[in-house]
Amino acid sequence: MNLSALILADSRFPGGGHVHSGGLEEAVSRKLVTTEADLPGFLLSRLRTAGALAAAFAAAAAHAAGRNVLSGHWRRLDQELDARTPSPAQRVASRAQGRGTARAGAIAWPSPVLTALLAETPRPHHPIVCGALVGIAGGEPAEAAAAVAYLAVSGPASAAVRLLGLDPFAVNAAVAGLGAEVRAVAGAAADGAGLDPADLPAPGSPALDLLAEAHARHHEEEVRLFAG
Repeated sequence: MNLSALILADSRFPGGGHVHSGGLEEAVSRKLVTTEADLPGFLLSRLRTAGALAAAFAAAAAHAAGRNVLSGHWRRLDQELDARTPSPAQRVASRAQGRGTARAGAIAWPSPVLTALLAETPRPHHPIVCGALVGIAGGEPAEAAAAVAYLAVSGPASAAVRLLGLDPFAVNAAVAGLGAEVRAVAGAAADGAGLDPADLPAPGSPALDLLAEAHARHHEEEVRLFAG
């Protein structure tokens, strides 16, 4: 695998892709996930929905970056992912992570392609900038897709250890057990990497959208409470 994809999937990379709980925190607060036995189902569901969406757009971005696309395409790609992300909270989180990744990526992999992307979308969605960086570094769409698909489950898995005190060995075993599914998601994303942005897939997850909005609302309530 291209080194850039491995770096982007590394929790030590200062882009923030690994810190998002992906709805796990709200699921824990509602006691939808309470034990190690509950975690694999949550992770698999997230991989097949939000993870598949992120993988599709990361693969498309890697495909464009590998062909040195400089203008027009990036705004369209960003808009199409925005349209497929109905939760405002998830859009905000994706763009915050994307901006952090872009700042770190501009130092690690400087390129006119990244400059053009940021000129069109100063706060890009996280999967798009991840995919673009993999493409800039010479990686393949499937590698970009695999990196963000992995992040879609590794972030919630890390949150499960932190929030519930689950056995980290068992949690990592649950992530490892998704290997074939991650490869399948990445492969499907790579197959459609050259599609027009409007024709990219749009897997949805209303439950994750609702969890994200509830979590954002609770956070705002806590801020108001402490501020008052």
